[in-house]
Amino acid sequence: MVARLVLSRLAWAVATIVLSTVLVFAAIQSLPGDAATQILGQNATPQAVATLRSQLGLDMPPVQRFVSWLGHAVTGDFGTSLVNGQPVGPEVGHALLNTSFLAAVTIFLGFTVACVLGLVAGIFRDRWPDSVISTGALVGMSVPEFIVATLLVLVFAIKIPIFPAVVTAGANATIGQLLPSMALPALALVLVSAAYIIRMMRTSVIDVMETDFVRTARLKGVAPGRLILRHVVPSAILPTLNVIAMNVAWLIGGVVVVESIFNYPGMGTLMIRSVQTRDLPTILLITVLSAVTYVVCNLLADLAAVLLNPRLRYPRNAR
Repeated sequence: MVARLVLSRLAWAVATIVLSTVLVFAAIQSLPGDAATQILGQNATPQAVATLRSQLGLDMPPVQRFVSWLGHAVTGDFGTSLVNGQPVGPEVGHALLNTSFLAAVTIFLGFTVACVLGLVAGIFRDRWPDSVISTGALVGMSVPEFIVATLLVLVFAIKIPIFPAVVTAGANATIGQLLPSMALPALALVLVSAAYIIRMMRTSVIDVMETDFVRTARLKGVAPGRLILRHVVPSAILPTLNVIAMNVAWLIGGVVVVESIFNYPGMGTLMIRSVQTRDLPTILLITVLSAVTYVVCNLLADLAAVLLNPRLRYPRNAR
């Protein structure tokens, strides 16, 4: 069962990565201008643009360029930046490290709190704890992340100047240099991502509390704390795993809006800058990493569900 799941997911992963790069490549090709025009500016002569396009290999047919890039990417060579002529790996790797650290802080704080709040809301269904938590989650789901980030800057950086409004460290900053200004970006991501997990966890807890095996455990006199920890939580967490996996992939892939608002030097900021300069090799590598993250997170969520639920490991005996 597990081996079949892994093999099918690997085949799906390859198709997802290739399709993602094709779509992104086509989207960038459809934009007006290219790296040559972005580098030289609008006042450049047609001859200068043509010369630079030839040097960058932009005069080749798009299909040929994509096949050439794909062939090199399979060997681990993702090309050089069209803007600075340097290999794209180190720059993207540094941005990935910054985003991963921000995502780790968000996951540790936000997802833990979200699961606990969702559990509390489900246990106290239709009572005041549920009303307060559900209302907060609904607000978090309804308000876009750029508004949440802007309000945090207004309150905690301007009205009450506790944290810096933006990250002042450069793109090559270390994690230690980013720590002082990481509070507001992490808090914005926690507020946005936790809302969906709270709602899903609440729904799962309510569904599990109404199952026959929970009713039977209550009739047998199982203590409430033991009932929740041993029976309700393991079953309720299963449907929530996919939501958590999607949020992790969203975080690691680069939260474009939040990173751009706070000037955080991560994958999202690098993606915006690369799109503006039409730096296609950098964009494609970010796309590959985002697709891989998405696939891996979903695979881990499926494997966790299989390991936690015996009925998924032995489907023939689940009847």
